Amino acid sequence: MRAHSLALAAAAAAVLVPAPALLSTAPIAGRPGSHGVVTREGSVQAADLLAKVRGCAVVSNGRYRSDDGTRADIPVCGAEGAVFWKADMDIDCDGRPGPLCNSRTDPLFSDATAFQQSDGRYLSAETLPYIVVPAPSGIWNYRDHGIGAGSVAAVIYQDRVQYAVVGDTGPQDIIGEASYATARVLGIRPDPHGGGTPSGVTYIVFKNSRVSPIEDHAAAVAAGERLARKFVSDVKER
Repeated sequence: MRAHSLALAAAAAAVLVPAPALLSTAPIAGRPGSHGVVTREGSVQAADLLAKVRGCAVVSNGRYRSDDGTRADIPVCGAEGAVFWKADMDIDCDGRPGPLCNSRTDPLFSDATAFQQSDGRYLSAETLPYIVVPAPSGIWNYRDHGIGAGSVAAVIYQDRVQYAVVGDTGPQDIIGEASYATARVLGIRPDPHGGGTPSGVTYIVFKNSRVSPIEDHAAAVAAGERLARKFVSDVKER
């Protein structure tokens, strides 16, 4: 969970990740030393999801900042079966330490996440695609909308869709954050120290959905694909 944001790099880059079920690959420009491939999950198109979230029926009581010191202008919006917001992406590298996410690579590193996996260990930001929701406050309480640990999300950036789970909570007044693994698959620079992207990310979280165990990414992809198909078919703003 990010206590305050790091400087964001505008340029996006990608590295290879293992491809779970329902993935296809497409080449994009990668960083030196990478294979320049980003995985794409499922068959629901980013454009179809984005077409369903053009408007905003505001369900939050106020608006969020994207980073410390920025204007609070990001609402949480409601739709049939989901909530969504459009924001930046800061990189969450918290949880179980690994070679990519640790106190040396991330000056704001915390070895805990708000939620734990089935064996009691904290989540691994570098291997598990997850998003961060703001801690409950007077602005908005995610629990009031059927959202909690393991809720399924579709994260859209440019023409890519990444399915993830709700895995951590962040500051009460800031929104727009996801794990190292989420950014990597979307082609966003995942470096916790200067990575991320300053805008252009849409987060759709499906109400009353839950992946168990939370660390089962293949289950998140399967559930996300099913829920995304339903969402694009019959979503109504409310």
